[in-house]
Amino acid sequence: MDFAFILIIALAVFLVVFIKTEFGLYLVIFSMLLSPELGSGGGGLAEGRRIIIRSEDVLLLVVAFSWFAKTAVNKELGLTLKTPLNRPIMLYVVVTALATLVGYATGTVGGMSGFFYVLKYVEYFVVYYMVVNNLTDRPQAWRLVVAAFLTAVIVSLIGAAQIPSGQRVSAPFEGEAGEPNTLGGYLLFMMAVAAGIALETTRLRVRVVCLALIALMGLPFVYTLSRASFLGVPFVLGAFALLSMRRRLMGGVLLLLIVASPLAVVLLPKPVVERVLYTFEPEVGQPTVRLGRVAFDPSTSARLISAQQVLVGWTKRPILGYGVTGFGFMDAQYFRTLVETGVIGLAVFLWLVWSTLRSGVLSFRALANPEERGLALGFVAGLIGLLVHAIGANTFIIVRIMEPFWFFAAVVIALPILAAQEAAAPREKRARPFGRVA
Repeated sequence: MDFAFILIIALAVFLVVFIKTEFGLYLVIFSMLLSPELGSGGGGLAEGRRIIIRSEDVLLLVVAFSWFAKTAVNKELGLTLKTPLNRPIMLYVVVTALATLVGYATGTVGGMSGFFYVLKYVEYFVVYYMVVNNLTDRPQAWRLVVAAFLTAVIVSLIGAAQIPSGQRVSAPFEGEAGEPNTLGGYLLFMMAVAAGIALETTRLRVRVVCLALIALMGLPFVYTLSRASFLGVPFVLGAFALLSMRRRLMGGVLLLLIVASPLAVVLLPKPVVERVLYTFEPEVGQPTVRLGRVAFDPSTSARLISAQQVLVGWTKRPILGYGVTGFGFMDAQYFRTLVETGVIGLAVFLWLVWSTLRSGVLSFRALANPEERGLALGFVAGLIGLLVHAIGANTFIIVRIMEPFWFFAAVVIALPILAAQEAAAPREKRARPFGRVA
């Protein structure tokens, strides 16, 4: 793509967003899963990956810069507002960057790998702060949520169109190989959010729409053949059974799934059954891990072997680890965080996750509107599903999962304050969802 053309588009976006920030938020939401590559280069990165620049990266940079410029001109807007996640986010970024700098200094991190990966980690926190700083009322929040679901519809339709090919379904613009695990995690989270609204709403039309969304997203979800995503489903349902007003209904669904699980071989599509059973099918000549009489497939065995190597490596650098990308590739979030950022990094990461989970539960309990309660409930259940997904994937550092996640985190955390503002509006006018940081 011609550089001059990109520059003109970027300038136009900057000016429009400067005037109307909400427009930029829509652009960011649609670009999360629907952004093509602008260019890439080989070499320089760990794990044999290329430096890939998507239109999403450029767009987010332009929108964020326009927002910074707008706050600089209008001092009343404020740049950083108080939220329950400010401290854990900031500490997580600092510890990750510090561990990577130590990795550069000691030679475990080389080239530009650590820099680009840390930059990616920061990217989705920018989404969180942009959304939480620019929500002014509940209707605006719901407009953005509808845009996020519309994006999921488009992604699901594209995914469904891939099913006849016989290949595992992946997200748009993921290259030839694709990343089915990424799409699986994204759809797991989005289905949880839609299910939460369907459970809590008292309006039949809203429930029907949400159930239709779940059915649409469920089709490509199944054909991602992502075992980590499948594993998250019962935990999402368990969260609903624990928290939802319809506990009996969800308890019945869980019981039905347990009783009917032997029928899964007949009811589920053949590729799904084969994918799940493949977990326990070792291959001759490939590394195989055994637990008693149970032997695992090469992929699962590789993850277990990597976990063992991580624990051995971590004992040599337990405090701050080897830095981001400093220990090599592994598809397991918790072990990767431990070996790359040490016990300090893992503790801060778990604090961030706990703070987010707690904030979601508090919002769920504080909200009175049924749809808003459902949104918070779905967010909490989706987070629990992603925590399970992270056992077999780098879930919390995958931008295409984390950007939508942090978007919804911002909305869920802001909604109770926006509702309180609306109730207090006749007595006291408040334009911002949170107080400014001192």
